[in-house]
Amino acid sequence: MYSSIFQSAKNGYFVNPFHAKCEAGNNDSEGLSVNPARTIQAASTEEHSCEFGSTKYFALCAFGGVLSCGITHTAVVPLDLVKCRIQVDAAKYKNIFHGFKLTVAEEGLRALGKGWAPTFIGYSMQGLCKFGFYEVFKDVYSKLLGEENTFLWRTSLYLAASASAEFFADIALCPMEAIKVRIQTQPGWSNTLREGFPRILKDEGMTGFYKGLVPLWARQIPYTMMKFACFERTVEALYKFVVPKPRSECSKGEQLVVTFAAGYIAGVFCAIVSHPADTIVSKLNQAKGSNFIDVAKSLGLMGMWKGLGPRIIMIGTLTALQWFIYDSVKVFFRLPRPPPPEMPESLKRKLGLLQ
Repeated sequence: MYSSIFQSAKNGYFVNPFHAKCEAGNNDSEGLSVNPARTIQAASTEEHSCEFGSTKYFALCAFGGVLSCGITHTAVVPLDLVKCRIQVDAAKYKNIFHGFKLTVAEEGLRALGKGWAPTFIGYSMQGLCKFGFYEVFKDVYSKLLGEENTFLWRTSLYLAASASAEFFADIALCPMEAIKVRIQTQPGWSNTLREGFPRILKDEGMTGFYKGLVPLWARQIPYTMMKFACFERTVEALYKFVVPKPRSECSKGEQLVVTFAAGYIAGVFCAIVSHPADTIVSKLNQAKGSNFIDVAKSLGLMGMWKGLGPRIIMIGTLTALQWFIYDSVKVFFRLPRPPPPEMPESLKRKLGLLQ
């Protein structure tokens, strides 16, 4: 199945636009010569380490996802811990500053690192699927749409590809997320992954690891759809309206600055659209025997928005850093990085935009 997906992606329309090919000519002894009419931008002189859409390309994209999600989520564990505690006990942990102060006073400074191991493992697995499958699905769907519709419906394409990728990413994340939330919100339950994993397995079986899967989908799929679609369109807008020169003339460092800025903007919107479901996930994993509907009713509409402030800070920074790391991995491994999409010549002719 995967080989057919990779092959479809390899033939998609998000391919490297700077790939030069030799064409038949009369002056070459081999019968081949470069077409002199072709013009290739300066960025095409960079030698890529692999073909766009190859197995190596998708594997390195997945590796970039591991680094971007695993490192960033682990780095903000203290903020995540306080955020989760505000969500499940707002009366005790009144706000982010009070939450930090109270946690350190009651459990010491080391308590702020609780849940780092399931966070690192879980979000590394999630990042592998999220970014790796996004690249695959984006090109599979673009091939199904065709070149012109790929451009016209590109926002819908980003939304569909990211939702498809996140569906599988959450299945990989869910067990570690269940352990993390319980470690962070139930003092005395367990302090480490080594203790928490067998405890859930013994008390609740395998279903205990996945009882939060549906609300996790409800939180992460809208989040990821916003994360990728908003990022892609923000990058496009920044190069069109803000950056004073074409992307091909920007240095790698300048391009990464644009990536970071677009990632932060996308992160703010991500936090807002996914926050109610995030609150339910935290409460659901804290309350044994509860379900999605019961938790939603008990929280009420206003209760679902507890902890939004720290989450905007966390997710905005997180998303910006994730895109920065992911794009840096592509630069480091010399992967093809196509520029923002442009209207195909055939579509310009149809719309009468060509002289």
